[in-house]
Amino acid sequence: QVRIVESGGGLVQPGGSLRLSCSGSGFGMDYWSIGWFRQAPGKEREGVSCISKNDGPKLYQESVKGRSTISRDSAKNAVYLQIDNLTPEDTAVYFCAGQFHLCSDLTEVGFGTWGQGTQVTVSS
Repeated sequence: QVRIVESGGGLVQPGGSLRLSCSGSGFGMDYWSIGWFRQAPGKEREGVSCISKNDGPKLYQESVKGRSTISRDSAKNAVYLQIDNLTPEDTAVYFCAGQFHLCSDLTEVGFGTWGQGTQVTVSS
């Protein structure tokens, strides 16, 4: 059974950092492009970052560019999203999802397997 699980969320103070994990089971994540998305209260879900399969493109939303890093650990069948210098505007439920194509944008088009999300709250 193909499954994706996010973890690593929590409560963090402004200026802090988090590393979110996206773990796969039932499939090899190296064969998929993995996207990170987030949904803040009362807002639409938006794309945050994407890492392509086959060493293809990595994409970042403008609001996190320069303070975030998306990466893979093939041995652990996982993808990570590190976000530094967090602000209250980063508060959201963060989801990861997989697709077979290379990352071309940060829309949800093509992403067919989703995790249930992990809550990130940035507050003092």
